[in-house]
Amino acid sequence: MEDVTVTFTRDEEIEASVLIEGLPGIGHVGKLVAEHLIHELEAEKIGEITSIYFPPQVVVDERGVTSLVNNEIYRCEKNGQAILFLVGDFQSTSAEGHYILTECYLDIAQDLGVRRIYTLGGYGVGHLVESPRVLAAVNTESLLPEVESAGGSFEGGGMIVGASGLLLGLGLARGIEGVCLMGETSGYIVDPRSADNLLTVLSRLIGIEVDHTLLQQRAEEMERIIAKIQETEEARGREDLTYIG
Repeated sequence: MEDVTVTFTRDEEIEASVLIEGLPGIGHVGKLVAEHLIHELEAEKIGEITSIYFPPQVVVDERGVTSLVNNEIYRCEKNGQAILFLVGDFQSTSAEGHYILTECYLDIAQDLGVRRIYTLGGYGVGHLVESPRVLAAVNTESLLPEVESAGGSFEGGGMIVGASGLLLGLGLARGIEGVCLMGETSGYIVDPRSADNLLTVLSRLIGIEVDHTLLQQRAEEMERIIAKIQETEEARGREDLTYIG
């Protein structure tokens, strides 16, 4: 098996100007946004990526048939713009693998004519956030005003781990612009509220409006679950106090 194998499911020539990465991360914020866009824009799956740097396991489908774990590439055209999506359930299991996989992702982007990459993720703050901000980083200073105008906030310092950061750092050497958008999140739960806010900023940047309903419904459902957990904890606290008294 090759270190990384890319298989395209379309034979004809394709191109795209934008790549949106939504691999797993804190609060699954980026993954939620990318998968929502794929659904709303009816993007077509065009490729799969398998690698020895993914976890050593297979997926078993509902029929009991196995397949190697993989990440996927989707493509759509909207408002005269072709967009690629890099999604899946897997990041590298090693530091070396992160670099090798990122170079592969960039090879795909460069071959298909991508000029700008948006990487999506969560920014863990360790507590529940009522109105999550969307923090941003860019790989070239000229992008700062555009991202700020779209609603992204900048805070100096810090690091971005995994593909979301390396796509910006390694992409710059290939002349590909890069923007990382990170929704504030506790880091404890899957966070569709943060994803909804991130989607708003990303939509402005790519110039495509999409329906937020499904994300908002998931956010409301998650908030109801959190409220019930908090009520249970408060009730237990009162019971403990009564017992002590």
